[in-house]
Amino acid sequence: MPSERDYQETAERFRPVFARIGVDALDRERAEARADIQLDWLIEAGFARLRVPADLGGDDVPLSWVMRLIAELAEVDPNLAHIWRNHFSFGEDRRHDRSDPRTDDWLRRLGDGEIVGGGWSEPGASAGGQPQTRIRVDAEGRWRLSGTKYYATGSIYARWTTVLALDPDGEKVVVLVATTADGVQVGDDWDAFGQRVTGSGSVRYDDVLVDRANVFSYATRYDYQGHFYQSVLNALLVGINRAVLAEGAAAVRARRRSHPDATTPVPAEDPQLLEVLGRVSTAVYASDAAFERSLAAVDAVVDGEGRGDGRALERAWTSVAQTQAIVIDHVLDSATRVFDALGSSGTSLGLSLDRHWRNARTLASHNPRVYRLRAVGERALADSAEADGV
Repeated sequence: MPSERDYQETAERFRPVFARIGVDALDRERAEARADIQLDWLIEAGFARLRVPADLGGDDVPLSWVMRLIAELAEVDPNLAHIWRNHFSFGEDRRHDRSDPRTDDWLRRLGDGEIVGGGWSEPGASAGGQPQTRIRVDAEGRWRLSGTKYYATGSIYARWTTVLALDPDGEKVVVLVATTADGVQVGDDWDAFGQRVTGSGSVRYDDVLVDRANVFSYATRYDYQGHFYQSVLNALLVGINRAVLAEGAAAVRARRRSHPDATTPVPAEDPQLLEVLGRVSTAVYASDAAFERSLAAVDAVVDGEGRGDGRALERAWTSVAQTQAIVIDHVLDSATRVFDALGSSGTSLGLSLDRHWRNARTLASHNPRVYRLRAVGERALADSAEADGV
């Protein structure tokens, strides 16, 4: 079993890259500038190879390590960290179906940095319903894809998008489409107030020619999809929470002017301001602890003793959902509370501390916590009934 020491050795490969990314991350976020160069740094360092099997030249690390590294990256740049979600997800698809003769080639390509974006959600469509994006057969017997996707995270950086569609027989499939193909329009039109540089807007497919070799049955996808996607969101929120603490503490240290009602003329020695930082630090600790506990449960159903066990999958999902509720509460509170330690200077555009709340609130809105809490409550009720023999 890989150890914590092994994780730290792997993380040390990337931390210098994360530090370089962090140098101008604030400037890029304020300018809404893309991070193409920084993405290349990550690819060169081997970030794309993390989950590629060792026999194909990858690191084959546990999924929990990927999530922890995403959290570390999110601490300096939560936009760049988020674009990996669909890329790694397609990698999990292929790992789950190693018997497919196409899988090894795709895993190598993913590891080499052929970035994959998403094409799952559709404007105005109910989540979980049948996709409106369809494949038709043209007069020459070729397959052509048409439809519009939204929340297409990572697509502005991607070479490929994974598109959920119905094939000519009405079966759900996942189609890999090159972002440069004729008929593909990647719209950098994400209009949320947070996560501004993730490319989470629209992608339109207008009668795009489909290579049947790049069409995969939806039924072959991995069975821990929900665990994966929500753990990525948890990782991003955990990273943002850490950034709130780090930047808040630095801002308190930098303060020279106190308040007339303060108990000390030195802000960094003011016990009330220290209490604010103490609460934020405690929130980070609690979020980190919940996050890592949920990842242990996820690892068990991905590669461990719980693989293929429906009950283990359900327990792991409950842990991920509980973590999401905990982390969202903490990061939104921290991103507001930290201003109590900073005074008016904390609202400076030079610091842009408001970006942490905007990014966290946007991520938290992906899957509203009210639904997570309802599911957790249902699980608690079912466990209580089972314990009582009902």
